[in-house]
Amino acid sequence: MLKQNKKDKQQDGHRWLLIGFLCLFAVCLVAQVKPTGQNKKTETPAAKPEDGTKQTAKGTKKEPENKKTKVYLLHANQGQADKLARPDVQVLIGNVKLRHDSMYMFCDSALIYEKTNSVEAFSNVRMEQGDTLFIYGDYLYYDGMTQIAQIRENVKMINRNTTLLTDSLNYDRLYDLGYYFEGGTLMDEENVLTSDWGEYSPATKQSVFNHDVKLVNPKFVLTSDTLKYNTFSKIATILGPSNIVSDNNHIYSERGFYNTLSEQAELLDRSILTNDGKKLIGDSLFYDRKVGYGEAFDNIRMTDTINKNMLTGNYCFYNELTDSAFATKRAVAIDYSQGDSLFMHGDTLQLVSYNLNTDSVFRLMKAYHKVRMYRTDVQGVCDSLVYNSKDSCLTMYTDPILWNEGQQLLGEEIKIYMNDSTINWAHIINQALTVEMKDSIHYNQVSGKEMKAYFENGDMRHIEVIGNVMTAFYPEEKDSTMTGFNNMEGSVLHLYLKEKKMEKGMFVGKSNGTLYPMDQIPPDKLRLSTFAWFDYVRPLNKEDIFNWRGKKEGETLKPTTDRRPKTDRRKLINMDFPDLK
Repeated sequence: MLKQNKKDKQQDGHRWLLIGFLCLFAVCLVAQVKPTGQNKKTETPAAKPEDGTKQTAKGTKKEPENKKTKVYLLHANQGQADKLARPDVQVLIGNVKLRHDSMYMFCDSALIYEKTNSVEAFSNVRMEQGDTLFIYGDYLYYDGMTQIAQIRENVKMINRNTTLLTDSLNYDRLYDLGYYFEGGTLMDEENVLTSDWGEYSPATKQSVFNHDVKLVNPKFVLTSDTLKYNTFSKIATILGPSNIVSDNNHIYSERGFYNTLSEQAELLDRSILTNDGKKLIGDSLFYDRKVGYGEAFDNIRMTDTINKNMLTGNYCFYNELTDSAFATKRAVAIDYSQGDSLFMHGDTLQLVSYNLNTDSVFRLMKAYHKVRMYRTDVQGVCDSLVYNSKDSCLTMYTDPILWNEGQQLLGEEIKIYMNDSTINWAHIINQALTVEMKDSIHYNQVSGKEMKAYFENGDMRHIEVIGNVMTAFYPEEKDSTMTGFNNMEGSVLHLYLKEKKMEKGMFVGKSNGTLYPMDQIPPDKLRLSTFAWFDYVRPLNKEDIFNWRGKKEGETLKPTTDRRPKTDRRKLINMDFPDLK
């Protein structure tokens, strides 16, 4: 009886041990695969990866640390596993939710590869990191070892105000960098950017685009080969040949910055700003689209292809709203409308437009100070000048001198009236003097209160001298032999020139004087009292316009009249200081 009881107890012990083993096996199986119909949340780690590689982002000096954590299963409606055929694969179906560190992944179905710690996700794929980064697509392959996600078909990445659309996106979690290679679109509140290849970093807000890059803004379109763009600062960094086109102008640059928010550009490497037939080039440019002005620095050139003129120098300012500009630092205005270019230099050259967008539009071109100009047939110097397009008149102020071949004209003020950029006639006002050099001793000289010189095809043909006329003139034979010396005075004189030489003179009204034989000319009659020959200040070529040479001491003209506007000093005092009596 005792033996039988002992035997029964042993059998009961074996029975409970077998039940325990079966329960333990069941628990392990449940841990591997959640039964159909269960919605209980759990975290099931995939197996630790056997190997993996790190991807180094461009320009990154320090690689971020890869902790090599596991991909966890948080939820699935169904789970399947075939330990014999594919022992390292879990098949998940329905409302799948996974987690890797701070990244959550959602999809309709998925495969978890335990050995490689990777995931394939299918249909309605969504990745979420915090509340700022969301990625959508139709397919996902995620490598938990390298932390690189490959999202395909209908991909959308959303980072706060920025949206990236493409069909093929790789997202590197280590470097927080997404990049596409088969065409994509990046959008924010201001701009839409498209390219063949691009990358975007949600952390730095910096994006890079290559090949057929296009940035579309409501006010302009930027096309480029290579471009950087920051979605926070809205600054586009130009890294290759680029064109920025708007309704008002066109910018070409190969290197620089364009702030799409403030609409200011800083452009380098001989960038070009083109507007309404005007082209501004410089080693560097600054442009403000809102205010409508541009600045060019060093080796600048502003070309007007419509009027065929040009400004050069080392600094230029241009206002496209008022159509005005000025240039300094070796500034030169060049007119090439007549083939033979006219070069003019001054400390400052300025262009001002009036009555824009009307039928009465006209422009003033001003040059000051120490103005020098050169063309093969005409040269001139003065302190300042103004050209008015309304009457095509160029006025030279303060000791002006004008040369045409062997003729020198000077006075207190010279007005030159143009016809299609060629001289039509010139008006010399007060202390007028014209001198023609025959040789180093003999000069034809005419002085008067004022002169009017008329030109044909750029050559002086007729001079009218008015008021207090005095002459010292050498008549010639046809073979250019001087026959005598004519010293006369009168009120009005007409001089006629042929082949750029004085041919004859004719007084109108009463005149008196003496004709001396060549060997009986009194020494004191050889020169008029106002005679001056300023050949030493004459520009010799287009490079000589930069070399200012003033008149010698005592040879400058003293104005006969005060041309400054008169002001009643008492009225000025009462206006500015009403308390003064």
